Amino acid sequence: MSALHSVMKKGWSVDAELMALASTAGTAVVTALTTDVWERTRTAVGSLWQRACPDRAETVEAELLETRELLEGPGADALAEAMADDWRGKFLRLLAVHPDLAQEVRHMLDEVLAPAKTQPAAVVFNASPTGNARVYQAGRDQHFTER
Repeated sequence: MSALHSVMKKGWSVDAELMALASTAGTAVVTALTTDVWERTRTAVGSLWQRACPDRAETVEAELLETRELLEGPGADALAEAMADDWRGKFLRLLAVHPDLAQEVRHMLDEVLAPAKTQPAAVVFNASPTGNARVYQAGRDQHFTER
Protein backbone atom coordinates (compact mmCIF):
# COMPACT_ATOMS: atom_id res chain seq x y z
CA MET A 1 0.00 0.00 0.00
CA SER A 2 1.44 3.39 -0.94
CA ALA A 3 1.99 6.04 1.71
CA LEU A 4 -0.59 8.29 0.05
CA HIS A 5 -3.17 5.48 0.01
CA SER A 6 -2.42 4.77 3.66
CA VAL A 7 -2.89 8.44 4.57
CA MET A 8 -6.14 8.72 2.57
CA LYS A 9 -7.50 5.49 4.06
CA LYS A 10 -7.09 6.87 7.56
CA GLY A 11 -9.04 9.97 6.56
CA TRP A 12 -6.14 12.37 6.91
CA SER A 13 -6.03 15.19 4.42
CA VAL A 14 -2.77 16.37 2.94
CA ASP A 15 -2.55 19.31 0.58
CA ALA A 16 -0.30 19.35 -2.47
CA GLU A 17 2.29 21.54 -0.76
CA LEU A 18 2.76 19.10 2.12
CA MET A 19 2.93 16.19 -0.33
CA ALA A 20 5.68 17.97 -2.26
CA LEU A 21 7.50 18.80 0.97
CA ALA A 22 7.34 15.17 2.11
CA SER A 23 8.64 14.00 -1.25
CA THR A 24 11.53 16.46 -1.21
CA ALA A 25 12.41 15.61 2.39
CA GLY A 26 12.41 11.86 1.79
CA THR A 27 14.64 12.15 -1.25
CA ALA A 28 17.00 14.63 0.44
CA VAL A 29 17.37 12.48 3.55
CA VAL A 30 18.32 9.41 1.53
CA THR A 31 20.79 11.47 -0.50
CA ALA A 32 22.31 13.01 2.64
CA LEU A 33 22.83 9.63 4.31
CA THR A 34 25.67 8.89 1.90
CA THR A 35 27.45 12.22 2.48
CA ASP A 36 29.42 13.97 5.20
CA VAL A 37 26.23 15.45 6.68
CA TRP A 38 24.65 12.10 7.52
CA GLU A 39 25.09 12.50 11.30
CA ARG A 40 23.47 15.95 11.24
CA THR A 41 20.70 14.43 9.14
CA ARG A 42 20.14 11.70 11.71
CA THR A 43 19.99 14.27 14.50
CA ALA A 44 17.59 16.55 12.61
CA VAL A 45 15.24 13.75 11.57
CA GLY A 46 15.37 12.24 15.06
CA SER A 47 14.44 15.56 16.66
CA LEU A 48 11.47 15.96 14.29
CA TRP A 49 10.13 12.58 15.31
CA GLN A 50 10.98 13.23 18.97
CA ARG A 51 8.74 16.27 18.85
CA ALA A 52 5.88 14.58 17.00
CA CYS A 53 6.04 10.94 18.13
CA PRO A 54 8.50 10.51 21.02
CA ASP A 55 7.80 6.79 21.22
CA ARG A 56 8.92 6.35 17.56
CA ALA A 57 11.98 8.62 17.55
CA GLU A 58 14.47 5.92 18.52
CA THR A 59 13.03 3.52 15.95
CA VAL A 60 13.21 6.16 13.21
CA GLU A 61 16.87 6.86 14.02
CA ALA A 62 17.58 3.12 13.85
CA GLU A 63 15.80 2.98 10.47
CA LEU A 64 18.01 5.84 9.26
CA LEU A 65 21.12 3.88 10.21
CA GLU A 66 19.76 0.78 8.50
CA THR A 67 19.05 2.83 5.36
CA ARG A 68 22.57 4.23 5.45
CA GLU A 69 24.07 0.75 5.75
CA LEU A 70 22.00 -0.50 2.82
CA LEU A 71 23.06 2.49 0.71
CA GLU A 72 26.72 1.77 1.42
CA GLY A 73 26.46 -1.91 0.58
CA PRO A 74 26.35 -3.86 -2.67
CA GLY A 75 23.44 -3.03 -4.97
CA ALA A 76 23.01 0.40 -3.42
CA ASP A 77 22.05 2.04 -6.71
CA ALA A 78 19.15 -0.35 -7.16
CA LEU A 79 18.00 0.24 -3.58
CA ALA A 80 18.29 4.04 -3.51
CA GLU A 81 14.94 4.75 -5.15
CA ALA A 82 13.13 2.22 -2.96
CA MET A 83 14.72 3.77 0.13
CA ALA A 84 13.71 7.26 -1.04
CA ASP A 85 10.12 6.04 -1.55
CA ASP A 86 10.11 4.63 1.97
CA TRP A 87 11.31 7.90 3.49
CA ARG A 88 8.93 9.98 1.36
CA GLY A 89 6.15 7.87 2.86
CA LYS A 90 7.42 8.37 6.40
CA PHE A 91 7.51 12.14 5.92
CA LEU A 92 4.07 12.14 4.29
CA ARG A 93 2.57 10.31 7.27
CA LEU A 94 4.40 12.61 9.69
CA LEU A 95 3.13 15.76 7.96
CA ALA A 96 -0.39 14.36 7.55
CA VAL A 97 -0.68 13.98 11.31
CA HIS A 98 1.49 16.98 12.24
CA PRO A 99 1.17 19.64 9.51
CA ASP A 100 2.52 22.14 12.04
CA LEU A 101 5.96 20.55 11.55
CA ALA A 102 6.14 21.73 7.92
CA GLN A 103 8.24 24.76 8.81
CA GLU A 104 10.70 22.59 10.73
CA VAL A 105 10.96 20.20 7.78
CA ARG A 106 11.67 23.17 5.49
CA HIS A 107 14.32 24.40 7.93
CA MET A 108 15.91 20.94 7.96
CA LEU A 109 16.00 20.94 4.16
CA ASP A 110 17.51 24.42 3.96
CA GLU A 111 19.96 24.29 6.85
CA VAL A 112 20.92 20.65 7.38
CA LEU A 113 20.39 18.85 4.08
CA ALA A 114 21.28 21.62 1.62
CA PRO A 115 25.04 21.13 2.15
CA ALA A 116 24.68 17.54 0.90
CA LYS A 117 23.32 18.84 -2.40
CA THR A 118 25.94 21.56 -2.83
CA GLN A 119 29.16 19.66 -2.27
CA PRO A 120 31.41 20.63 -5.15
CA ALA A 121 32.45 17.94 -7.55
CA ALA A 122 36.17 17.36 -7.84
CA VAL A 123 37.69 18.58 -11.09
CA VAL A 124 40.81 16.84 -12.29
CA PHE A 125 42.79 17.87 -15.35
CA ASN A 126 45.40 15.61 -16.91
CA ALA A 127 47.43 16.43 -19.99
CA SER A 128 50.36 14.70 -21.65
CA PRO A 129 51.55 16.95 -24.46
CA THR A 130 54.41 15.85 -26.66
CA GLY A 131 56.47 17.67 -29.22
CA ASN A 132 55.10 21.11 -30.09
CA ALA A 133 51.58 20.39 -28.84
CA ARG A 134 49.66 23.02 -26.93
CA VAL A 135 47.39 22.17 -24.05
CA TYR A 136 44.65 24.52 -22.92
CA GLN A 137 42.81 23.57 -19.75
CA ALA A 138 40.25 25.53 -17.79
CA GLY A 139 37.59 24.94 -15.21
CA ARG A 140 35.36 27.48 -16.95
CA ASP A 141 35.53 29.75 -19.97
CA GLN A 142 38.59 30.21 -22.12
CA HIS A 143 39.25 33.14 -24.44
CA PHE A 144 41.91 33.04 -27.14
CA THR A 145 43.15 36.20 -28.82
CA GLU A 146 46.18 34.89 -30.69
CA ARG A 147 46.02 34.58 -34.48
